Amino acid sequence: MTDMHQQALTLIENASDILITTHTRPDGDACGCVAALTEALRGLGKTVRPLFLSPVPSWYAFLFDEPVPVLRTDVQVEELAQSPFGRCDLILIVDTNSYSQLPHFEEHLKRIDTPILVIDHHVTSDGLGTVEIVDPTAAAAGLVVYDFFRAAGLPITAKMAEALFVAIATDTGWFQFNNTTSRVYRCAADLIDLGISPTDLYDRLHHTYSQARFRLLVTMLDRLELHLDGRYAVQYLLQEDFVQTGAVYEDTENFINECHRIASVVVSTLLVELKDGRIRCSLRSRGAVDVSEIAARFGGGGHKMAAGTFLPGPIDHARQLIFHEVTQRLP
Repeated sequence: MTDMHQQALTLIENASDILITTHTRPDGDACGCVAALTEALRGLGKTVRPLFLSPVPSWYAFLFDEPVPVLRTDVQVEELAQSPFGRCDLILIVDTNSYSQLPHFEEHLKRIDTPILVIDHHVTSDGLGTVEIVDPTAAAAGLVVYDFFRAAGLPITAKMAEALFVAIATDTGWFQFNNTTSRVYRCAADLIDLGISPTDLYDRLHHTYSQARFRLLVTMLDRLELHLDGRYAVQYLLQEDFVQTGAVYEDTENFINECHRIASVVVSTLLVELKDGRIRCSLRSRGAVDVSEIAARFGGGGHKMAAGTFLPGPIDHARQLIFHEVTQRLP
């Protein structure tokens, strides 16, 4: 066990009431980690209070025995200082280490002195944790959580294995991205040996689109633009698209990857207009461009191959901002 693992385990052992949260717009890695950690810490006899900062996509709901409260929907920011959340003596943040990824919750963090444990795999960091287990070489936060469980000698139940497999599989594009190392496959094999079915999980995650979500995908693909000799793809969605299709913001998860079916595309952007007028910008790369550098220029972050940030509207303005950055970097 490393020193960081021991320090993290000590924090957990000394706590009785633990709040677990993750970044806004929780993806499969975030949801899987929260679910696995919740199960593990409850197994240690801890009171565990998972909290999301925005709604969980419906296709990840099966990971949780009961609906997890959402900040500003089920719990207001000012209520965090009160019971039951006010009783928490440890905050565990997983799959992020940045204030910008914790909207509104970061206000609470800055007001309290509760110990914070961070488990993450991103390079971008605000140093939020009292103790931090951060491994930028890991393809997913799920791998970091898995390693912690093994180092700490915590048993991994079938339910935890399912959640961790979802975390790792989704952050590697179901083992398609080039972050899919032998380490990923060894971990996946261990989790399969614990009784999970990859086929069943794939069906639950990828073959359960609602009609509204599929219509939104069609709308996005119909707007696909290719630039720079087909190497740069731009896609966008407006607020009116959500109204017309009946889809919700969470339905856009993984949409950006669709254009990478085109052989010439090496960098892509998905711009989504938010209700407050800002533009959510997701970036993907096949490696020729470090998109985390582009995201960082606008206060965001991520990895070389996948990153995101927020931009001022309107859409056309956001498109120009990112186009300029890509043209500066695309060889």
